[in-house]
Formats: sequence, C-alpha cells, structure tokens
Amino acid sequence: MTDYLPAVMAMLGPAQNRFADPAAWDRLHADLGIQLPPDYRVLVDAYAPIQLNGHLYLNHPATEEWNLGQEIRSGIQAWSEVPWDELDLDADEDPRQLFGLAELSFGTRNGLWPIASTDRGETIFLIAATSAPRLLVSYDETWAEHHMSFAEWLYRYLIGEDMTGPNSAAFYPGPVQMQHLPMSADERPEPWYGPDRGM
Repeated sequence: MTDYLPAVMAMLGPAQNRFADPAAWDRLHADLGIQLPPDYRVLVDAYAPIQLNGHLYLNHPATEEWNLGQEIRSGIQAWSEVPWDELDLDADEDPRQLFGLAELSFGTRNGLWPIASTDRGETIFLIAATSAPRLLVSYDETWAEHHMSFAEWLYRYLIGEDMTGPNSAAFYPGPVQMQHLPMSADERPEPWYGPDRGM
C-alpha cells in the first residue's frame, strides 16, 4: 500500500521549508477553530507558497503574500455569498444532494474549508468535521468527493487522475514543474522541476 506523503514528496524533491513556522500554524488553527490535517501542513511547510504543474496553488500561513489564512477567509466569504437556494441546481450540481450534506456552509465546524485552488477555477475543500479524511472539489459547476488524505489527492492529481471531476486531469509527463509564488511586485521566480519520475 502506498504511503502517499513520502510518495508525493519524492515527486516534488527535497523539502525546502522556507517558511516553516509552528507558531504560524498555531495562530491559524486558533483563528479558524479547526486543525488542518498533518499531511497537508507538512506539504505546505515543505514547498509553499508554490504553483505546481502550472495550475495548483498552495499558500502558507507564515507569509504576508500568498497567506493561507487570508486565502481561506476570502474563500469562505466568497463561497458563503453564493445564493444556493436560488440557483435551481440539478441534483448532480448540488453538493448538498450529492454528498448528503444537511446544509451547505463554509468556514463552520461542519462546513467546507477551501484549502487549495487552481487557475482553472477549481477549489479543493476540506470537510473538517469528519474523523476520516474527506475532500470535496468544485470545478465548472460540478463537484467531486474524495475519501482520502490531501497527500493522496495531490499524488493522484500529479499522476494525471481525474481529481477535480470527470475529464479534469491536468497531467504533464516528466518531472513535476514547480514555481515559487512572487513575494514582491518585482520578483519573477523561475520555474524548476522535481526529480525524474519515469512518466
């Protein structure tokens, strides 16, 4: 059985831990009122703020730019303003009906927490209320559910599985492309690549 955290880190290369700061996670968890999963925190500390394979963004709680706490809060606000009851959604478009959610809330103890996103309009949500890992992904009016850790989700995303909905794969053969996110207006980070992965 695959141990997904070391497997995905093997694809990304050695951890850089540029902004790793346990106190920043403590402040974020106190602010949010939930604990983000340990594997997610390891990956964020190891590489974020970063863009992976040209699409997926991971932010960090210890940075001023690309701040994870600010991104989660702005995502919660934006998603909370969607008038779900007025949208006249089909059953296959309504996450409440698709996944048996009593209500659709964002940033609440039983709600959805936006923890990552892509430049293709995909949002990856954590359901923090469950003891077993559970992620929901929104993409182009469709939703996908994954009963797996974030590390497993990221591993499968990077090897080209449909992890944000049907026909949604963003697979690029060869090493994973990474690019630090700019920390100032005049910074232009260059992309680099992870180790060869035989793909």
